[in-house]
Amino acid sequence: MPPRDGFSFFSGGEKTSARVRILQGIFVAIFLVYAARLFAMQILNGEVYQSRAEHIARRTAVIAARRGEIFDRNFGAPLVSNTDSFAVSVTPAEIGRDEIETVLTRLAGILRVPREQIARRVPASSYYLYQPVEVASGLSFAAVSSIAENADKLPGVSWQPKPVRNYAELGSLSHITGYVGNITQEELTMMYNQGYQQGDIIGKTGLERQYDDFLRGRKGRETRTVDVRGRRVTGDENLFREAPEPGKNLVLTVDRSIQTLAEKALGKRMGAIVVLRPSNGEILAMVSWPWYDPNIFTHADAGSEYQALISDPNKPLLNRAIQSSYPPASTFKIVMTTGILSEGVFSPEQSVECSGEVAYGDRLFHCHVGKPGHGRLNLQRAMAKSCDIYYWVVGRDHLGVERIVNHAREYGFGETAGIDLPGEIAGFVPTPQWKDRRFHERWLGGDTMNMSIGQGYTLVTPLQMANMTAMTVNDGVVYRPHVLKEVRDPVSGAVESAAAREVIHRSTVTPEIFARVRRDMRTVISEGTAQFPLNIKSVQIAGKTGTGEVGLQNRWHSWFTAFAPYETANPEERVVVSIIVEAVNDWEWWAPYASAIIFQGIFARETYEDAVRSLGLQYIMPIQGRRE
Repeated sequence: MPPRDGFSFFSGGEKTSARVRILQGIFVAIFLVYAARLFAMQILNGEVYQSRAEHIARRTAVIAARRGEIFDRNFGAPLVSNTDSFAVSVTPAEIGRDEIETVLTRLAGILRVPREQIARRVPASSYYLYQPVEVASGLSFAAVSSIAENADKLPGVSWQPKPVRNYAELGSLSHITGYVGNITQEELTMMYNQGYQQGDIIGKTGLERQYDDFLRGRKGRETRTVDVRGRRVTGDENLFREAPEPGKNLVLTVDRSIQTLAEKALGKRMGAIVVLRPSNGEILAMVSWPWYDPNIFTHADAGSEYQALISDPNKPLLNRAIQSSYPPASTFKIVMTTGILSEGVFSPEQSVECSGEVAYGDRLFHCHVGKPGHGRLNLQRAMAKSCDIYYWVVGRDHLGVERIVNHAREYGFGETAGIDLPGEIAGFVPTPQWKDRRFHERWLGGDTMNMSIGQGYTLVTPLQMANMTAMTVNDGVVYRPHVLKEVRDPVSGAVESAAAREVIHRSTVTPEIFARVRRDMRTVISEGTAQFPLNIKSVQIAGKTGTGEVGLQNRWHSWFTAFAPYETANPEERVVVSIIVEAVNDWEWWAPYASAIIFQGIFARETYEDAVRSLGLQYIMPIQGRRE
């Protein structure tokens, strides 16, 4: 019998051999599964995975589009254009952690910007990134040349063309054009679905903001193949480039020569001027003092300059023509005259005695001329002489507050006109119900008297004042005021769209009544309060003066609103001018004189200097005292 130990050894060898065969079978099965999987991936589904691999291995960079230019109505030299400049970017991971601090410090020295400015753009948390980060823009060729000369000491630093906005000595036009800036996180949150991205330049105010969709154009794209770490592959044959489309050019209704004329006529007086063509709502000029230089927002230290502007007590960023409201003062007598004539509650031929003062309640109301007053006046003479007592009496005892409110709103007071500029305010028309809610007080006859001469709670903007005059000129029709005339192709210059004349209101007052109002406005110039300053031979003017009292410190706003020519066979040539000179300026009753210069310049085709000489105003000294 064989030994037990030998039998045991033979049995163990068979078991080991079986285990090996099992393991071999498992390995073969795994190999076959992997082979089948690889066959499916490479042969059956190869195109799918190839496409995915190529997609993952490519990176797309955005190419900025040139922003559209802005021109005045004559389509001459652009008011707003683009200046060739460069932006510098840093790709942190291409520098290396040991060198990056040194490189960034060296770059800050070459660019002459604070090291902290670059550190904010390239924080330590981004040091592993292979995506470029823009650290400076608006750089000159000389600055980029300095970087190129030190390229061996600046690994990971690159530059690319990036035009910046150039505002060509705009002066007061800055409130119309506005300015651009980098998109903020809040803006991006609201506008992301409109195609905006981080780092975009967008319009912040004015036309730059209103028509940003036209001006910004369409970005281009450049797609390159990169390696697994995001680095560009040299000798890339799969480069794809889609050229950007430049933004559309805008042509304004504004006439640069009239804008300059109005700007010089206002001078450095806090206030605003609107020059409007009543036949279609075109804004020929819009001036607000003080203004600002939008070019400062292209500087590296734009933040500090912006803070200086918003902290300026004179508020240079404020467009007073549409964003400030004032008591209309005696210009409101145009509204009152329309109401008196249309309501028929007091005959225009019936007279009121003006003795210079009138008592009501426990107050004594004084007409602006003082004693002995104007004597007896009918409606026409009351308008010409701007008699407060006439309008106090008729407004309080015959017209009434409800009718006054209705006619004020008929003229567009208390609501925005819808001009194509952001930030327009509505002004305010008070009512007895409002006073009760606001002050818990009853509306009194004295409130109606104040409202009848444009004092009290009523507030209007200079644009609303121009629209009031335009409505009178147009027999009750008001067209939407606008500053955009045309949108043009940036390459061919062809007109792609033009602003249409749009009616925003038609009055129920008859044309005959508006003709009577215009006649009474003419007497203000021919025999009334504005007879001397508006003594112009080049054109006949009709208008209304206004002096708005501010507080109890014997200070007044100076208003004047007018149109010319008074009579014409061609309504398209008519022009409305509305001016406010704020009470913070030295009192000189300047609004009528500024209007005279503007009308003289427009209709005699003269510059500001020639118009001043033609009118003899170079010898005028500041006029003291309140005038109506």
